[in-house]
Amino acid sequence: MASVLDSVDQRTKLVGENRLELLLFKLGGRQSFAINVFKIQEVLKLPNLTQLPQRHRCVCGVSYIRDHTVPVINLAQAIGFPPLYPNKDSTIIVTEYNRTVQAFLVESVDRIVNMTWEQILPPPKGAGKAHFVTAITRYNKEIVEIIDVERILADIKPYNTDIKDKGLVEEVKTHAEGMEVLLVDDSPVALAQARSTLEGVGLKVVTANNGLNGYTMLKEWADKGIDVKKKLLMVVTDAEMPAMDGYRLTTEIRNDPRLKDLFVVLHTSLSGSFNKAMVQKVGCDEFLSKFQPDELAALVKQRVNLLASTKESKK
Repeated sequence: MASVLDSVDQRTKLVGENRLELLLFKLGGRQSFAINVFKIQEVLKLPNLTQLPQRHRCVCGVSYIRDHTVPVINLAQAIGFPPLYPNKDSTIIVTEYNRTVQAFLVESVDRIVNMTWEQILPPPKGAGKAHFVTAITRYNKEIVEIIDVERILADIKPYNTDIKDKGLVEEVKTHAEGMEVLLVDDSPVALAQARSTLEGVGLKVVTANNGLNGYTMLKEWADKGIDVKKKLLMVVTDAEMPAMDGYRLTTEIRNDPRLKDLFVVLHTSLSGSFNKAMVQKVGCDEFLSKFQPDELAALVKQRVNLLASTKESKK
């Protein structure tokens, strides 16, 4: 299985096509779960596990993998299922999210499936497990639940949304009053963090929970005769979303003459090396890792200052 999770070049073939690959796995029952292959480094048998004092209840311990100490998270326990018990035959999925590497203990890994984002749907409203499921799909006539890893990691170690440079906050607020940002993300945790940062520097934030809804909103504004480039300071979009991903959203924006000049930021938990290649392929203006409030605020400052200097030069 590990050999299937190949290079950046192999995975870039799906980008801009509104397609994705999912790794299906089990957590001790018949229900199938999934994670996007883009975020997976490898699948292996659990190496030696070292337990740590005062660790989070869902962290089994740490393993030494490829010259790095990697925390191993009991995924079943993290989503409220009976915990799995690690042993020498246990399987782990090694992932990278937001510049951190962690492994998830699972019962077994099934297969990799290729799908379109149109086949990926938001979880039903009111679903009891919606707090850890970011989307659902069907495979072989069975429901597959796609794990909201960002929510799980936030439960284990809450993200800090504070901007350290308070002077930057006040400087941006001076120029940003009345400016708007369209924020597109299907993860409630990521949406709340980014919204807090953007509103913290004085911006008005309009949100959409997937790329299709975001694109529909942009088109409706344009259809009403609104100059969307003047209305929005930028579009900040996640990469992975049901119905339409952030790469396809960017492609659609660039293909619409009324929207093509919008400043688009890919704001994602995927690895930096992979996304830098994707930014160039689909035409995003910038790439930022999620849960880095200082970097997001600094980019807003850069955009606000650029607009301010442009207006000044036209006087």
